[in-house]
Amino acid sequence: MQDFKAIAKEVLELEAKELLSAAQMIGTEMSEATNLIANIKGKLIVTGVGKSGLIGAKIAATLASTGTSSFFLHPTEAMHGDLGMVGKDDAVLAISYSGESEELIKILPHIKRFEIPLIGMARSCDSSLGRYSDIFIPLHIEKEACPLDAAPTCSTTLTLALGDALAVCLMKKKNFQKEDFASFHPGGSLGKRLFVKVKDLMLSDELPIAHETTRLKDAIITMSEGRLGNVLITDKDNKLLAILSDGDLRRALMRDDFSMDATAYEYASKNPKKLDDETLLASDALAFIEKHKIQLLAITDKIGTLRGVLHIHHLVEAGIK
Repeated sequence: MQDFKAIAKEVLELEAKELLSAAQMIGTEMSEATNLIANIKGKLIVTGVGKSGLIGAKIAATLASTGTSSFFLHPTEAMHGDLGMVGKDDAVLAISYSGESEELIKILPHIKRFEIPLIGMARSCDSSLGRYSDIFIPLHIEKEACPLDAAPTCSTTLTLALGDALAVCLMKKKNFQKEDFASFHPGGSLGKRLFVKVKDLMLSDELPIAHETTRLKDAIITMSEGRLGNVLITDKDNKLLAILSDGDLRRALMRDDFSMDATAYEYASKNPKKLDDETLLASDALAFIEKHKIQLLAITDKIGTLRGVLHIHHLVEAGIK
């Protein structure tokens, strides 16, 4: 019976070995490619066929999401009209491990005719792609992980890794920051952490508010109708004085002097935790809530006037982490 655990381990070790070996052989080509791409006025078009094309599409996506305008162009589609998508201010990254992929090689004379810079990735600089390239990035591997040494495995892993390396070099070159990354990923968790503000999530209408003289029995009705498990107690100028939570109510029931006719303010938590800036990031509000182990956070202005509330459930539902 074959030991598939051992086989899988062998594949990973071989691919890791090939990556480490290739890392030792990187020369000036990465610097040249980085400087070229960083200085073009247009886009970087990535192209390739088969497995190289699939890897190329991922490289283009990574570049596009990290500040380098890029898209993938299939060589066959390029030969049937899509070559018009390539402009004179663009550059091309062409990928072919053999360097001889027929569909790819056919478009290279047209790219060179437009005098568009070409970066090539292939096994040998003596290949057709290597000879056409202005900058050549070699794909050095000893063997594929495929037992037939046929299916692209180590070669595609290396190509993908070199694409990642190029993307990181460009991020460093452009001083690309996490705020820039978030702007390209507004729907992702990082985008939410960096752009969603307290004012975007807080509740400000139909809040469960009671006056400081409101009786407890009436405040309990307000608490039930508000569905937040809390009552916000304010003065006549709508300044926040206290918050009556369901926990406060349970503790009040244990008191010997408990009375439904007493004011809710008497049993409420005085000087509750609050934030006085609606423009703060929601992620900062979450950190504040977690630090003080509360569920409801009051939002006020600088002089304490109640503006709204933010419940931990609002943050969770919005995907703030």
